Amino acid sequence: MADLDELRRLRRARDRMDREFAEPLDVPALAQTALMSPAHFSRRFRAEYGETPYAYLMTRRIERAKALLRRGDLSVTDACFAVGCTSLGSFSARFTELVGETPSAYRARDHSALQLISPCQLMLITRPRRQPAGRVAREAGVSRPTEQSSFEEASVLSPA
Repeated sequence: MADLDELRRLRRARDRMDREFAEPLDVPALAQTALMSPAHFSRRFRAEYGETPYAYLMTRRIERAKALLRRGDLSVTDACFAVGCTSLGSFSARFTELVGETPSAYRARDHSALQLISPCQLMLITRPRRQPAGRVAREAGVSRPTEQSSFEEASVLSPA
């Protein structure tokens, strides 16, 4: 089990990803923030948070891109670059994997029902979700980590 100082340093790197998601961040820079070697940082981050630093960063970027695409005033390409992605193809593939539809389809969909929801609840409803892995999965009793898309928006928007 990690000591509290190591967990604080991992959280500092995770907080940096949350703040600076649009900046070009890589594992060595994040490891430096956590005062660890890149390999040790990657191992410890995955063990504590259930996903690699890159996967976490891309999930945050997709989360922010969804908000930009819901506004409707940016193209998919503009949203891709605004959140720090440098490849439209990789962005679209990851977006589709996490959200369950292409960025263009998501942008074209009617999001007017989401305007009635408070911003803090909207953030929770639209956040891309993964199955727990690592320490989180062990504590929850999940034996094998898998990825899954979040379709909570559909359940909120469609009548039961």
